Amino acid sequence: MDSRPVRVLIVDDSAFMRKILADILSGPGLEVVGTARDGEDALRKVESLRPDVVTLDVEMPRMGGLAALEAIMKSHPLPVVMVSSKTARGADVTLQALTAGAVDFIQKPSGAISLDMNRVADELRTKVLEASRARLRLPAPPSRGRVPAAPPAAGTLVEAPRKREARRFELLAVAASTGGPRALQEVIPLLSGSFPLPVAVVQHMPEGFTASLAQRLDGLGPLHVVEASEGLVLKAGLVAIAPGGRHLSVERSQGQLVCRLSDTPPLRSVRPSADILFLSVADAVGPAALGLILTGMGRDGTDGAKAMKAKGAYVVAESAETCVVYGMPRSAVEAGVVDEQHPLGEISPVLEQLVGTRDFYR
Repeated sequence: MDSRPVRVLIVDDSAFMRKILADILSGPGLEVVGTARDGEDALRKVESLRPDVVTLDVEMPRMGGLAALEAIMKSHPLPVVMVSSKTARGADVTLQALTAGAVDFIQKPSGAISLDMNRVADELRTKVLEASRARLRLPAPPSRGRVPAAPPAAGTLVEAPRKREARRFELLAVAASTGGPRALQEVIPLLSGSFPLPVAVVQHMPEGFTASLAQRLDGLGPLHVVEASEGLVLKAGLVAIAPGGRHLSVERSQGQLVCRLSDTPPLRSVRPSADILFLSVADAVGPAALGLILTGMGRDGTDGAKAMKAKGAYVVAESAETCVVYGMPRSAVEAGVVDEQHPLGEISPVLEQLVGTRDFYR
């Protein structure tokens, strides 16, 4: 087993922030091999130092984070963790970066120069270590064509049945974390305008970022994508994404499915929590629920999927070969609560087949 520390290059236009980040990332399992003051400097350092992971500031002079990321992915692809300030522009550029190949991001707690980075020190170290183990997926435009599955590893792929029993579904509930924004972009926009179910999504993100994610997804496909709000009625053609920092649950009220938001404490360190969404879906929708678990670190969604399965729901998961981090799907598969597992490019066609808007292609 490789015991070599993860070699990190830090990119930030602030000398103060470079020092703070270097102090945080100098410790067990991590080694800061260099720093860079902007995107142009970063490209030179990436080529000369060959780090394992880059932390990349979003907003910088000369060459900003997004341009630097695109150049890195083109010349020396490697895992990148974006370091974003809490601004509307910062959120938008961060989302663009995540769909352009960045593995994850960390939010500066109080702006471009954050004196309180120690508040997110543990999270930053964890994300950098996880990024070093992530499966790097180079950016490619979404395609409506079927992506052939890679040969499955023995014991890891839940085989899809060749024929599915016709059944009625009422709601699609989706869980995603690390790598999720890009995965959602390769699933949600590819669902047809005739997709008959409303969609409720939990993507692990802080406040301020999910609105940008919803806006981005809304412009890419026929379904209407919004950030969920209290009392929002879930209807066919609508995708509701849990607001960053708030739990989303689903409740049946006067014959309709409606969104409920709460500020109860994080569950297993995450808010919004996929388990909370899935548990509510199990109660409100029962056997008419369709679940989807995409790429992500940890096991959020597994307990909720167990509850859904106990009520007769059907659960699909992303398979290992396309996951940035095969954590959440693996946990659900190992718990025995996944009915089918597919690479990302096959998921939207499979969902269409399950709800009856597309013929089975096998």
